[in-house]
Amino acid sequence: MLSLMLNNVFYLISERFGSWRAAGRCSLAVLLVATTACSSDQVEHLKDSKRIGIETANWEVKRIMPNDLLRATRWAGDSLTATADTLLRRTLARELAAGGVAGAAEFCRPETYFFIDSLAGVMKATARRVSARPRNAAQQMTLSAEEMRTDTTRTIRRTSQEVFFYQRPIVINNALCLRCHGEVGKDIAAADYAAIKKRFPQDQATGYRLGQQMGAWQVEMRRDGVAEFWTMKTRKKWKEHKMPKLFK
Repeated sequence: MLSLMLNNVFYLISERFGSWRAAGRCSLAVLLVATTACSSDQVEHLKDSKRIGIETANWEVKRIMPNDLLRATRWAGDSLTATADTLLRRTLARELAAGGVAGAAEFCRPETYFFIDSLAGVMKATARRVSARPRNAAQQMTLSAEEMRTDTTRTIRRTSQEVFFYQRPIVINNALCLRCHGEVGKDIAAADYAAIKKRFPQDQATGYRLGQQMGAWQVEMRRDGVAEFWTMKTRKKWKEHKMPKLFK
């Protein structure tokens, strides 16, 4: 087929230019163009096909089983409360250095931090801290010994068709906490405790030691928030593999 096309082109060129030599030169040029056009080097290959495959798989509709939702409740609860604890430590370190116990006491409410509140909103969650010996009377709650038996105990349950519950112990694992929750006269200066009592007249949250449980995080999450978290947690992620540097 290609040979027939070239012969036709050769004939038309010769008729046009009236010279076989000119026609030969032109036909040679046409042949080179045609050969180049058919080169395998010009084939367009699909780039990032593996990444496209991963993204396509993530768009597939998947059935989330009840046990998956319970597992996601733990993941989400651990993520939210660990983030809150980290921010609390950083904030208290800053405020204790700047204004002492009287100034820092105002910031010992990580569940109200803007970032934590925003993260809870994404998870469709409501977080709070409770204790049998709280500083704020509004956080008073009797906690089951079975649910608080170890520092790593997690209580996960589905309280209704649309709501999941998460709980884990709060443990004093930082000496900074003793500045407000340790023994009065030993860890807490008398003047600092007077400031605490003025702000929280019904305070019971003192006398703790490092490693001791002082309450629990409780988080309630809506089913759609838990399902979304499970989807994000289990989706495949593309990791770009860069070529190693051969020369520095």
